[in-house]
Amino acid sequence: MDELQQLQEKIITFRDERDWAQFHTPKELAISLAIETAELMENFQWAKGATKEYQDAKRQDIADELADCMIYLLTFSHALDINLSDAIIRKIERSAAKYPVEKSFGRDTKHTDL
Repeated sequence: MDELQQLQEKIITFRDERDWAQFHTPKELAISLAIETAELMENFQWAKGATKEYQDAKRQDIADELADCMIYLLTFSHALDINLSDAIIRKIERSAAKYPVEKSFGRDTKHTDL
């Protein structure tokens, strides 16, 4: 069992101890994930340049929002029976094919424009 699966088990145990599975439909989890990512973005909303000093000052808030996003991702993947580790590996492989190093190195160009 990989680390993501171990985290997922902890999250699901936490959820089940509180009888919250009834509220965790894919629709509700997708909405919750979008809200949490918006809360993450809120930390940078008015930060001009988001300097290292600014990021250091907001570090705990950013970490908390990242954790909330990951909790919802792992709960969502559990609800849909998706092995997130496998999905990430497959996505990286597909992205590597779309963005070969020799064409994309140092560029922010979309794959269709390489």
